[in-house]
Amino acid sequence: MAEVLIVDDEPSVCWAVSSLAEAKGHSTEVAASAEEALQKLESYRPAAIILDVRLPGMSGLEAIDAIRQASGNAPVILITAFGDLETAVAAVKSGAFEYIVKPFDAATITGAIERALAPRESSLGVPLGEAPISPDGMVGKSPSIQVVFKKIAQAAAADACVLIEGESGSGKELAARAIHQHSARSSGPFVAVNLASLSPSLVESELFGHTRGAFTDAHDAKPGYLQQANGGTLFLDEVADIPAAAQVKLLRALEHGEVTPVGGGQPVATRFRVVSATHRNLLGQVEAGEFRHDLYFRLSAFRLQLPPLRQRVDDIPELARYFLSQLGGNGAAITSAALEELKRRPWYGNVRELRNALEHAQIVSMGDAIRVEHLPAAAPPLNTTGHVDLGELIRAWAQQQLENGEAIDDLHARFLALVEPPLIRAALEKHQGQFVAAAKTLGMHRTTVKKKADEYGLSSD
Repeated sequence: MAEVLIVDDEPSVCWAVSSLAEAKGHSTEVAASAEEALQKLESYRPAAIILDVRLPGMSGLEAIDAIRQASGNAPVILITAFGDLETAVAAVKSGAFEYIVKPFDAATITGAIERALAPRESSLGVPLGEAPISPDGMVGKSPSIQVVFKKIAQAAAADACVLIEGESGSGKELAARAIHQHSARSSGPFVAVNLASLSPSLVESELFGHTRGAFTDAHDAKPGYLQQANGGTLFLDEVADIPAAAQVKLLRALEHGEVTPVGGGQPVATRFRVVSATHRNLLGQVEAGEFRHDLYFRLSAFRLQLPPLRQRVDDIPELARYFLSQLGGNGAAITSAALEELKRRPWYGNVRELRNALEHAQIVSMGDAIRVEHLPAAAPPLNTTGHVDLGELIRAWAQQQLENGEAIDDLHARFLALVEPPLIRAALEKHQGQFVAAAKTLGMHRTTVKKKADEYGLSSD
């Protein structure tokens, strides 16, 4: 059994958390303010403390150092109703053991209490930089984005390489900038490089620099992006596109903290932190021999997965209002019907597509509130070549069918009924209704094609 102190000005929260802790065999004390908690701690030594951020008088964040000191460095679990990125960073900066966003379920708070009370060798809080982080579009309250905020705060507190994974448009560069801005390197440069935009023949020169006369048109020496990032952060976007030769040199630069310019013999010392990003399956490229495994493990010391927008639909209204205010309009100038339409869309282009759609709608609405008809058509899923990704469409359709609450026992039959008619129709149209030729194109027997065409009512066409 352990002692737990609960500091919250909401009696219902205190009662609920007390009940859950006592159900696990622990005893509890309650305080309605930070000042009352400090008073209790003069004679009371809890093993863990649950502390609300918003309190009358001194806030939880303002009081956490004094409370920790008065309690003999007991682990502090922060709870807040305002789960934004600044709160996540402040919670990590304060050295909180955990922070939880209201409303929380019983399993979440119970698990946090048990983890806080579990024996551990040490509790190490790493201070963050002093510069405040602006959300810059990274807004939301959904559980998935709360996980992202926490991981950004954790990454900012360390100096390891970070690999950010996520679909195009999901905010990978925003996350990288947030990590940099609140890290110990925030006063240094943030150098962003999109490797997919660089000519393969110039990647080494751009990354590592070159000396005068290293190649044709190299009239002057030029420092590369790695040198420009000295003392700061190098953001390698689309890192999967880095050529094999440059992978070797990048690994050496990371291992030894020095860069050898193209055409140069003497390495140049440079210290930087690498945050890389990709929308591809980088580990799959490692397994296929297209990306060095040692560089992959070096770059992915800390991994951050950004959720697609369709997995955080509840954040769309808040994102919409934020983007409209950034675009110079009224953040509330959008109808509820338009918001519901935004929430229904799959957003394969993610947050970037949402912003572009709102910018389009704001122009079309000509100062009026944005309505459904002002929105552009939803974009289809695209693969890396720019063509429609049929596999992604099928996956999204299947997810929609499975999540509609119905009991489904015939998903495969539904799918075939959906795709076979247009497929057979296209083959018959290609061959002017000749079943033998259409069957050859489809890789099916002629009688099978004829039977299915009759079944779907295509024979008369």
